[in-house]
Amino acid sequence: MTINAGDDTHHPEIGRGRLNLENSSVMIAASPFNDHVEEYDAWFEKYPYVFRSEVAAIKRLLPDGKKRKGIEIGVGTGRFAKALGITDGIEPAPRMREAAEKRGVFVLNAKAEKLPYHSGQFEFVLMNFCISYFDDVQEALSEAYRVLKPDGVLIVGFVERRSPIARLYERRALRSVFYRGARFYSATAVSKWLGKAGFRQQEMIQTLFHLPGRVKTVEAATPGRGEGSYILIKATK
Repeated sequence: MTINAGDDTHHPEIGRGRLNLENSSVMIAASPFNDHVEEYDAWFEKYPYVFRSEVAAIKRLLPDGKKRKGIEIGVGTGRFAKALGITDGIEPAPRMREAAEKRGVFVLNAKAEKLPYHSGQFEFVLMNFCISYFDDVQEALSEAYRVLKPDGVLIVGFVERRSPIARLYERRALRSVFYRGARFYSATAVSKWLGKAGFRQQEMIQTLFHLPGRVKTVEAATPGRGEGSYILIKATK
């Protein structure tokens, strides 16, 4: 179905950094994230230390300073954005956008492969758990590069391919509305794509060293990969 930008065009910052979205639209397939918003949010309530471990790891990589200007791509229900102090983002699923807006996030209807922002606008861009669902990961990374200022950073968080959690999700794929269409990538592949997009420097950390049901405390992130299922790469423009 076609989802129109609608009232996004009336936001006061349109024209002051964001592109004019009038007459634009985003085509999305029947989205499990749109149809199962409550179930999506309930997962984080069920595994609070997984969520807190992920938030703590992302905070390690975010730029310092209260005046930092950034966005979250694939903001979902706004749970991470609110915890991280991110005020803006994009999300193609309308019910997800509604939930994020209730959490105080201003969300535009757009996809990662075509960001509705001018070039060189942000200090940071966050992509958390969303690259598994992109139509074109390389194009999305290139778009993130475009909207970043010089020395800006892209933070990509993902479940690494062949990690214990990825294997668990793959086993559940046929009976899970969320994992059925997910694609898991290796840290090596993501790092290579980041380099191809133009990013010149990368830092990698990992967390979630147990399956979700066994994470009973905040698991501090460590450098590198190979032990934790959740990988974060900070790439500098």
